[in-house]
Amino acid sequence: MNPVTGVRRHSETVSSRLDGDVLVVVLDNPPVNAVSHSMREGLLAALTTAGRDDVVAIVVTGAGTAFVGGADIREFDAPITTPTLPEVTAALESSAKPVIAAIDGVALGGGLELALACHRRIATARSSFALPEVKLGIVPGAGGTQRLPRLVGLAAALDLVPTGRTVGADEALRLGLVDELVDTDVVAAAVAVATRSRGLSPRRTGALAVPKLRAEETADLVAAATAKAKGRPAPLSAVLLVRSAADLPLATGLAEERATFLALRASPEAAALRHVFFAERAAARVAGLEGVAARPVATIGVVGLGLMGSGIATAAAIAGYSVVGVEQSAEAASAGEMRIADLIARAARSGRTGGADAATVAARVVTGDDLAALAGADLVIEAVIDDHDAKAALFGRLDGIVRPDAILATNTSYLDPDRLAEAVSNPERVIGLHFFSPAHVMRLVEVVRRAGTAPEILATAIAVARRLGKLPVVTGVCEGFIGNRIFSAYRREAEYLLEDGASPQTIDAAMEAHGFAMGPFAVFDLAGLEIAWARRKRTPRDPAVRHVDVADRLCEAGRFGAKVGRGWWDHVDGRRVASPEVAALIAASRAAKGIVPRPVTADEIVARLTGAMVAEGRALLAEGIAARASDIDLVMINGYGFPAYRGGPMWAAEQGARG
Repeated sequence: MNPVTGVRRHSETVSSRLDGDVLVVVLDNPPVNAVSHSMREGLLAALTTAGRDDVVAIVVTGAGTAFVGGADIREFDAPITTPTLPEVTAALESSAKPVIAAIDGVALGGGLELALACHRRIATARSSFALPEVKLGIVPGAGGTQRLPRLVGLAAALDLVPTGRTVGADEALRLGLVDELVDTDVVAAAVAVATRSRGLSPRRTGALAVPKLRAEETADLVAAATAKAKGRPAPLSAVLLVRSAADLPLATGLAEERATFLALRASPEAAALRHVFFAERAAARVAGLEGVAARPVATIGVVGLGLMGSGIATAAAIAGYSVVGVEQSAEAASAGEMRIADLIARAARSGRTGGADAATVAARVVTGDDLAALAGADLVIEAVIDDHDAKAALFGRLDGIVRPDAILATNTSYLDPDRLAEAVSNPERVIGLHFFSPAHVMRLVEVVRRAGTAPEILATAIAVARRLGKLPVVTGVCEGFIGNRIFSAYRREAEYLLEDGASPQTIDAAMEAHGFAMGPFAVFDLAGLEIAWARRKRTPRDPAVRHVDVADRLCEAGRFGAKVGRGWWDHVDGRRVASPEVAALIAASRAAKGIVPRPVTADEIVARLTGAMVAEGRALLAEGIAARASDIDLVMINGYGFPAYRGGPMWAAEQGARG
């Protein structure tokens, strides 16, 4: 013990001090207080220290801005070491002296399991809680599936554990997950509760009974949770484990939970999801930005308030920015304002506005038809038609309106931002920010790094994307950048499969069975076929490259996709139906080229389509467009629906090569 401060250090990450006759144990493992071997070892040692007669109770808290942000994922690929987290949670729960968790910040995964094993939980209003293990292909392994239902009931636990959903402090209080919320010093409040607990028997979570439900209520809850799991092993296992808490003794339930956790921990799905976890952290490390600070950004301008621009404006307003939206006319600006207000209202109803009400968020947005309103903006994002001349003309006008240091960003999907930058006097402030539709929902943003973009502009664009709640992935300049260039290769191969003998239905079914939410032709219909058609018409065709003309024939027939009820599929009452007209067009195209259709298996479809992605990804790496293979995986998972539990196309190909 330090004789001056009275602090006793139990490990590198755990210390304790006496506050009267209460032992305050502090968990300190920056940046998020991840549960590591050092923390487990230190916490167990601190509990042993608390066995002294002059300590009446224990308060466990986290240093910094987190209680405990989850397990140290780096340990998942290493041998398990003791003490394990279940041993620590058991020691907390069995303590003869009351243990109070003082929570200020996140309590996630193993952190929430520690809190559940404590006898009371006191939190601040900024705290949040989740058991997100299913997102890593595993289940809670230290009591989460067994203790949570005992506190909050089966309905809430079946909502939270199989989905990994995060709840805020107010909801946690309503559910009974926490016992009290405080505005003041949470540790002082916990110490006061601990002092009042002198002589009282600890309230052990594991000793509580799961609140009883009627058999049919339980069956309905389990059926709904099972349907949401969509066949994935981890969510399905979580459903079964939570359900078992109502019938099994704690010790038996904990043993089943641990066995399931260990089995899933070694699964290919969990390995793939860990790859995705670390890929996101790797994407944040951008070469050339070491020590480069982002500029402050308070006001964001958005030019073009169609679906994309309105989504970008909505995301910016929810993130707390002041937003200035500009359209070509007062009528278009008014329509954009209404669209933004509707998107904000929907986000508020679903709890995606950070606790702010819709009116507060909407008040951050002003719209109009005068570009001069952007004079004070720190960042202006154009979201007008994807046409070079239109965008270049807009940049030229903005160059004479915005401040010389304001950042100009283009949301182009395919155009060359280097050429667009030629329209402004200081092109180093021009960057690409390629959002994905709907922009207020989709997580991915491709940050297009031009050769002439200043480092601080790039750093600022990345910082803004993160504040918007997005996943920024830096890409170099090429047609389509990372995502659309790979998607173009995917589209080509899908059309080759059609000519070879497959149908839109068999191709979509194969890719959906592989884990995609939608097959390629369903996606094409949803996006609209006329956009790619217009691009094909203005792009010279290489006669040496195989060309399938069926998509052109569909557009000539007015089959532009889901919005008109006809595309690669017929769309009837919200359902996709195979189209005889499309089948005839495909057959005619084959016949014109002398192609005799052959059976194409689902395995061949998956292999060829994922192979096309991988081949284009390798070309992007060779050209230096993508910095790392894992960046490509992130783009395809977050922008194009590649199943995350397969790790992305590049990861999956690497695992396949390893055998």
